[in-house]
Amino acid sequence: MAHNVRAIADHVAPAGVMAVVKADGYNHGMADIARTSLTAGASALGVATLGEALALRDAGIDAPVTAWIWLAEGEDLADAVSRDVTLGVPSLAHLRAAEAAAVAAGARLRVGLMVDTGLSRSGIGPAEWSAALDAADAAVDAGHLEVTGLFSHFASADDPISPTTDLQEQRFSARIEECRARGLDVPVNHIANTPAALSRVDLRHEMVRPGVGVYGVDPCAIPSGVDLRPAMTLHARVVTTRIVAAGEGVSYGHHWIAPEDHRTAVVALGYADGLPRALSGKFGVTVDGTWFPQIGRVCMDQIVVDLGPVADSDGPGAAVRPGDWAVIFGEGGRPVREIADAADTIDYEILTMPRGPRVARRTIALQG
Repeated sequence: MAHNVRAIADHVAPAGVMAVVKADGYNHGMADIARTSLTAGASALGVATLGEALALRDAGIDAPVTAWIWLAEGEDLADAVSRDVTLGVPSLAHLRAAEAAAVAAGARLRVGLMVDTGLSRSGIGPAEWSAALDAADAAVDAGHLEVTGLFSHFASADDPISPTTDLQEQRFSARIEECRARGLDVPVNHIANTPAALSRVDLRHEMVRPGVGVYGVDPCAIPSGVDLRPAMTLHARVVTTRIVAAGEGVSYGHHWIAPEDHRTAVVALGYADGLPRALSGKFGVTVDGTWFPQIGRVCMDQIVVDLGPVADSDGPGAAVRPGDWAVIFGEGGRPVREIADAADTIDYEILTMPRGPRVARRTIALQG
């Protein structure tokens, strides 16, 4: 993780880095990743919810942190004010709620104005922009709010030929200039996610906001060339091995029939642990450096792996024993992208799927 943050920070300098640690650090452990990112060169942290931001504060992390999902009505924002959380403001209603919270607390609240540049998901749109800017100006003049800058999010930055990226950048830059022309200070602006930060110098502004790149995944359709190292390894134990006779079926529905006597292994991981059932028969695991295909249905608690024909008595499958580690993805196995492709999804989703009390997350502190 530290290597990845340093690599991104070096690549985008002099722009700063806001490391995105939402969703429990993309399932890597939010507090640990936050500390590591800050030590490695990030100057700020980004999360989705206010609850995540406050959890970072509870963990003793006092670096700048921005949260961008919160309710304009019915959410207590007092802690955001008192604990110095920057709130992303996606609408005029949110802006008014943020100012009201600051007034109630008798203190100034930091906000970042979110601009809808074309993702059409969140952010202040054209219909509200003028009124929101007037309200922000007034709140700043009154000493209630401090606007740290503008931010937005790309829809297609991973696609190097998408015209949407250039259009969004033009809209974003125009909003920044509009703020500055009327005297509203917007010192730190950011729109570049991982693919934009890695591939486009012109999109970096004062800060970039990488997410999946922090965790070692390069999402660019054309690899960026930045040395990112995947941090997560998912592995599980082989619990038993057996011989399946020719003509016998394996797992629910018998979608795999042994063409001849085959060795198989049962691995203790299933869809209850975050391994998609849709992967059935489409992926494999690596045991002691050798890849073996998964066969039959992915079950709730286990999968079956084909170790090869019994006739191949000297093959690597014959050496697999109960207790061996079977790597689904990561160090010693295949990349997470391969699993994502097999499941017809993206790396991000696969990283966030391992879950539950049977999946133990171990974070290793490496020296050097």
